This record gives sequence, C-alpha cells and structure tokens, in this order.
Amino acid sequence: MNPDELSPPERRLWEAYRRGASVDLSGGTGRTDTGGSALWGPERMIRADVLAALLAGAVEPQPGQVAGVRLTGARITGTLNLKHARVDVPLDLTGCVLDEAPHLYWATMNSVHLLGCTLPGLVASGARIDGHLWLEDSRIGGGVWLDGAHISGILNMSGVRVANPGGDALLGDRLVVDANVYCDKGFTAEGEVRLPGARIGGQLILRGATLNNAGGPALYASRLEVGANVFCDAGFTARGEVRMRGVRVGGYLSFVGANLAAPGRTALNADDLAVETDVYCSDGFTAEGAVTFAGARVQGQLDLRGARLAHEGGTALSLQRIQAEEVVLRPAEPVRGVVDLAYARINLLRDDPASWPDRLQLDGFQYETLEPPLSARERLNWLRRDTDGYQPQPYERLAQTYRTLGLDEEGRSVLLAKARDRRATQSLPRKAVGWVQDVLVGYGYRPFRALTWLLGLLAIGTVVFSLHHPGVLDDGHKPHFNAFFYTLDLLLPIGSLGQEAEFAPSGFYQWIANLITAGGLLLGLTVAAGVTRALSRE
Repeated sequence: MNPDELSPPERRLWEAYRRGASVDLSGGTGRTDTGGSALWGPERMIRADVLAALLAGAVEPQPGQVAGVRLTGARITGTLNLKHARVDVPLDLTGCVLDEAPHLYWATMNSVHLLGCTLPGLVASGARIDGHLWLEDSRIGGGVWLDGAHISGILNMSGVRVANPGGDALLGDRLVVDANVYCDKGFTAEGEVRLPGARIGGQLILRGATLNNAGGPALYASRLEVGANVFCDAGFTARGEVRMRGVRVGGYLSFVGANLAAPGRTALNADDLAVETDVYCSDGFTAEGAVTFAGARVQGQLDLRGARLAHEGGTALSLQRIQAEEVVLRPAEPVRGVVDLAYARINLLRDDPASWPDRLQLDGFQYETLEPPLSARERLNWLRRDTDGYQPQPYERLAQTYRTLGLDEEGRSVLLAKARDRRATQSLPRKAVGWVQDVLVGYGYRPFRALTWLLGLLAIGTVVFSLHHPGVLDDGHKPHFNAFFYTLDLLLPIGSLGQEAEFAPSGFYQWIANLITAGGLLLGLTVAAGVTRALSRE
C-alpha cells in the first residue's frame, strides 16, 4: 500500500503503529458511543485495507518499540480480510464501527480486542489466537463464528449483544479456550449459542446472560468439557432448550435462580452429565418444560431446593439412572408433572412431604438413607404415587432401609402393604386366599394376630363345651372330660391330648367342633406359609 494515498486519520494510524501508540478519532472527547456513527465524517474513517496492511507487516516497528494497531472511535470501511494470515502484533479496537464483518478465518493472531464496537458479525473459524479474544460490550449482528478456533487466553464476551435470529448467534463447535470464557454482565444472544465438543480449560461464566431462540436450542453444548466451574445463574435466562448432554465439568454446575422456558419440550437436557462436585438448580430455579439428568453422574450433591418445575402431562424431572451422593428434592412447590427416579442410585435423598409430586416413577430406585425419617405409613403414601402402579422393588427397597436403621416393625409394615397392594392385581381366587391370610396373620408379618385367633377359638370352645359336655364314645369307659384340653385337642392339627378320641359332640355342637378343627388347621397352614415367606426373605 502506498502511504501517499492515505487519508489524514489513516496516516496518523500508520505512524502510531510503528511504536504501538493509540490513535483516538473520537474528537478528543473520549466518547466511544457508536450509536451516532451515521454522522461520522471522513475524519473518523479508516479503510479496512489499511488495517490489514499494517497487521500483515507492511511497516517495520520502530526499534525498541512493540508495534500494534490501537484505534478508538473510528469507522472502518470495507472488509478486514485476514484469512490464513499470520499476525504477530495485537489488534485493539475500542468504540469502533465496522461496516463489514472481519474475516479471521484460519488466521494466526496475537491478542484481538474489539471493545464496545459495532460490527455485522465476526468470522474466526479455525483461528489461532495467541492471547485473549476480548469482545466486551460490543454489538454484533450476523453471529460470531469461532468453530474450530483455539484461544490460548480468555474469551471475553461480557456485555456483548449478538443477534442472528433463526441462525447461530455464537458458533463455537470444537472451540478450545485454555482459560475462562465470560458471557456475563448482560450478555444477550438472539439465535442459537453453540458449544458442542468445545473444551474450556477454566470456567464458563454465563451469569445473568439472556439467550433467546424459542424455536430451537438456546444453548447447545453437548459434549462440552469445562476444567473448572460452570455458572448459569444470577438471572440466567433461556428461551429455548438448554442442551448439555454429555457435558463434563471439573468443578460444580450452578443454575441458581436461572429461568428456563421451553413449553411442551425439554427445558434442560443434562443427560449423561458428569460433574466432579455439585449441581445447584435451587433458590428460585424455574423451568417450564422437562428437566432431565438421566444417566448423569454427580460426585457430590444435586440440589433442587426452592426450585419450580412444570411440564404438565409429561415428565417434569427425570433422574432416571442418575448416580449421586446426595439429592435434595425439596422444591418450592410440588412439581407439576412426573418425577422419574427409576433405576437411580443415590446415597441420600432429602425430600419433603409438603412438596411431593402427585406422580412418581420409582421402579429400580436404589438409596441408602431417606431424610426426614418418616413413618412407614407416610412413606407408603409416597410409594403409592408411582404412575406404574404396583411394583415390588420399591417396597423391598423401603423395607430394607427401615431394617438397616433398626426399625424392623416399620419394615414389616411396608412388606405387609406390599402384599396387600399386590393382592389388588391378582385374580379373584388368589384375592380370596390373600384376604384370608391378611385377616388371620397379616400375610405372616403379623404373627401375633394368629395367636389372638387361636386364643379366641380356644375360649369359645372352652365355654361351649363346659356348658354342654360331648358324649363318650365308649360307654364302658369313664374318661375325665376337660373342656379346655378338649378344645385345644381340636385346634391342634397334629398330635393328640387324648380328649378328641374319647368324646364326640352331636348335632349343633358337632358343627362347632368341626369349625374349631378347621380353624386350627387353616391357622396352622397360614402361619407355616408366613414363616416360610419370612425365612425366604432372610
């Protein structure tokens, strides 16, 4: 480029470049507001070709100085085309307006700062930036393309407003950032924010961000890897699905106070998530649409305290197959929709009867401790909310938990409820047998009930046969009659006390004797069945 063809502001920049000095074209006021850029005259215009020539090394640095493009308050015309270029000096634009999107496609750059700028997009696919990419407070239309890029420092998009409705607001597929990524302090995206397969060495910070893509994913970050923490909290809002399937987080994941909305769809998909410490969806976390952590692995706590979840007519919260040390399932109000805990493995579940959902799925759910330690009657109300109806495993698991705590009576109550609920699913003959077992001995879980029946029959027989002695079978033999032992002899299904063989009632009293004998036999068989069932459980 011929320096003689440069305009006065371009010549200032040309000279300043050699020593890395800043050039301020804002008129000395320090104002960098780009809202009135349409009125900016030639005194604030710089051709993009001039920037490209300087960045490509058209001018030698002044000895002993660090060259660089540092420009404030300029309007840059044309396309800043640095495709496949190697740039060894920093690019620092503050409060500038770019008429066309810069092209850094597969460029190798030093630090790039576009602070408070307005531009119709940024194409940096495959770029290698040896330093920071700083876009703080900029207004970007048409989207930011960083797919396949590698940033050795920080990606700072704090306060950025990027708009590409119906398209990609941020295209970060396979993006690698060695340090932190900041999309906070009012960051707003109209369109999809994509980070699938990206790797972030530090933290991902989306605090207070607003993502709008109601027709599809607001945040698509499947298989994202983050070395430290992920913050989607402090007013984080997403209109559209948040997809974090298969994400790996080296620290903790926070959705505290976040607001997610994807009505009729999945608001948060964190299936197969892996988090080294905790996940917080608490303290005002709100989701309209399904929230799923199916197959997730949380080394610490999954906290849903104070959350509000709603997905009418479907599964509002899926913890299916989750593995977690602790789950706090105490939302601010009952979950509107199904809570699926099928085949989850949780060491400690903290819940609250006041916020139990109306519908649960519990088959295969494994846990060690439930808090608070409610009575069996209260926990059975929890079990019976299962949408699949009677399933044996949830009863067995709850009974085992009570036995582990030394509450054997509570455990027996749960197993008795299991047998009763199972009876409702059986055929009529089996229901009849089961009803008899329940009435007589509580399916073997209430053995003292059989003793009560036996004592009752013994008392009735003793009174009846004391008032009316049965006849002697052998007239030549005069045995002594004892009503108590005679009744006891009738009750015993095996063995003999020598009374039943000597005496025989007649008429109505023979029917009473036969009923006592049948009752003793039935009680004996029922007790034997109950003992056998108890032994098989042990």
